[in-house]
Amino acid sequence: MFNLSISELEKYIQDDLPCFDLTTSLQNSENIKAQIEVYTREDIIVSCSEEAAKIAELLNCKVEFYIKSKNKVEKGNTIIKYSGLYEDIHKAWKLTQVLLEYSCKISTYAYLMKEEINKVNPHCELLTTRKTFPFSKRFCIKAAIAGGAMPHRLNLSETILFFEAHRILYKNNNEFYKNIKEMKTKIPEKKMIVESTNFQDSINLMKNSVDVIQVDKISLIELEKILTYKNENFPLVKILVAGGVNLTNIQEYASYKIDGIVTSSVYDCGMADISSKIKII
Repeated sequence: MFNLSISELEKYIQDDLPCFDLTTSLQNSENIKAQIEVYTREDIIVSCSEEAAKIAELLNCKVEFYIKSKNKVEKGNTIIKYSGLYEDIHKAWKLTQVLLEYSCKISTYAYLMKEEINKVNPHCELLTTRKTFPFSKRFCIKAAIAGGAMPHRLNLSETILFFEAHRILYKNNNEFYKNIKEMKTKIPEKKMIVESTNFQDSINLMKNSVDVIQVDKISLIELEKILTYKNENFPLVKILVAGGVNLTNIQEYASYKIDGIVTSSVYDCGMADISSKIKII
């Protein structure tokens, strides 16, 4: 687990507070103190609460209490409580609440998906794609990890993954297959992942020493055929499933004893039902 940097949080604050809070500036609130509790209206897995606490502190509030990332919080319970001047509470209010609404939904959805996987295949990993919110990659990754997922691919510089769109450089698939071993000699310490959309292509990739095959949008019948062939002939090859897997069907795919499920659905699941209570103290 990691925390977002101060500079990242300051940029987030500046986007919402470039100068001052125009609304509270109209009120006669000088030297009045307030307290806020951000609480959940549904069961959640907490994530990015450390960032919420730091945002409150950067806006001159005193954090009295917060639940750390990765912990489960039941409906009705407080995630974070902080106090300070009335105008500072209002500056931090939505910044912290909205942060938690997005992050806790990601971590909770990831947790529920991993829970479904573990019911049928505890050796299958939940892997999140790099389809994170624009300009929010580290935030999304932290939230997914808090829910029990792992990043499938952090960036283009970190993982070798050939999609169908990479094959257009070759005359046909046979020419691509012939180039695989040569490309692998250039990166001996790295594993090569190749996307495949059918049984025969997956077999050919195994025969040409691909380390990981990421099957995309295939039927369960074809997936079973690939796994049977793999287990009988290339047991060290890893099989990942991608394309259209979400909370409603993840258990069905995981039951086929695959090595991992690649999904971006954790980033497309909405916001957690989180609210706040502010009072004068």
